[in-house]
Amino acid sequence: MLNRSRQAWYSLFPLLTAFKSSRGMSKGARAPLALPAPNDTAREHAGKPEHFLDIPVLDQSRDDRACRQAQERGQFLARQDRWEDLSQEIRDADAARETTPGGMPIAELLAYGARADVIHAVEHALQDGKSGRERPLIEGISMLEELRMEYEDDPFINVIVALAHVDTAWAWRGNGNDAAVPRARRERFAAHFDRAEALMRPLLSEATQSPILASAGCALLAGQKGPLGKAADLYEKLIDLDPQNQRHMRALGNHMLPRWFGSYDELELEARRTASRTQNVWGAGGYTWVCFDAITIDEEACARVDVPFFIDGLQDIIKARPNQEMVNLLAAYCAIALRNGLGLNEEADLARLQIAEAANWLIRDHLTELHPMIWAHAADGFDNNARITSASRFAARGRADALHVIADMFQDEISRGLHVTFTPNGTKLRPI
Repeated sequence: MLNRSRQAWYSLFPLLTAFKSSRGMSKGARAPLALPAPNDTAREHAGKPEHFLDIPVLDQSRDDRACRQAQERGQFLARQDRWEDLSQEIRDADAARETTPGGMPIAELLAYGARADVIHAVEHALQDGKSGRERPLIEGISMLEELRMEYEDDPFINVIVALAHVDTAWAWRGNGNDAAVPRARRERFAAHFDRAEALMRPLLSEATQSPILASAGCALLAGQKGPLGKAADLYEKLIDLDPQNQRHMRALGNHMLPRWFGSYDELELEARRTASRTQNVWGAGGYTWVCFDAITIDEEACARVDVPFFIDGLQDIIKARPNQEMVNLLAAYCAIALRNGLGLNEEADLARLQIAEAANWLIRDHLTELHPMIWAHAADGFDNNARITSASRFAARGRADALHVIADMFQDEISRGLHVTFTPNGTKLRPI
């Protein structure tokens, strides 16, 4: 019987090895090495991964820097009232499908930076317990509404204001269940979504060529009351506009869950349809991306996932995007994010264990540097709304989790007195 404690997740990796042995060596896995016997130094450093692992650590990755720079650029242009320049830069980035190394659209980052001051003021005011009539809660969004009147025909200024209403709505509502959210806050949530929909509705006809407009249209689904459009159809148009961006596929999978707008059968159908439509970009990866977040938050979805297809998708994603941002993301997903919910459903647990096995070849064959922030976000299930009170502590937690996973994966080598060094040409083993 498997140990079903979440805290015991790390101890499951030996089970993965046994599982692999029972069904033959998996694709991408390496045969065991002939290693020397354990020595006293290895025993002395047991439980201290940093003593027997040597891997470059990027506390701030290329993707982190690119995201910050794009957001700061949008914020700078907004603060300087250079709205025409901002609109043109968003338009150009959107048309070029420009992204950061991790796949974040530059156009969306610019737009977020432009409204960041307003959103942060609202969030801080709500944290301080201010009521809806306090100036920080209404002043910023009112200023954006006034600005919009000057650029009424500019779709990119309009989308900034619409998304500011969406962000403000979520700040009011928070992440709790409906029953736990006070009625006044739910009403504020609905009012801001109504305004965002009113601003976006005239722009949706232009979304046929603009990923940022199509993405904003999908963001409105969360506040939908009436028929804005079928969720799957909206996402299909967005993904066809920007098939290189995996984040759209991940969002589709989330919204196909029964808790939103779909069903388990629709999730599977849309995952397969997306894989077919994006096969020239991602291979089988489209299936994996659509299921990616859905199976970490829904046990039934995890129990139903086509595991071989999902793992084929992981392999094809790495072929398509072999950069270290992607390797860290997929490795952290398999080793960390999938542990959430462990023990709640036997069939889901089996799927988790089979998929988690991929962390072995991802780390051994592809990892050359560690991105702690990605691993820290994995522990939170890649929750974009998770509050980070200290970036340094958050990164330290991710680094510790990653080193723990890697050390456990190389436990046979380490127990025999070998030091593991990660290089661009693969892992190297030497005596400690």
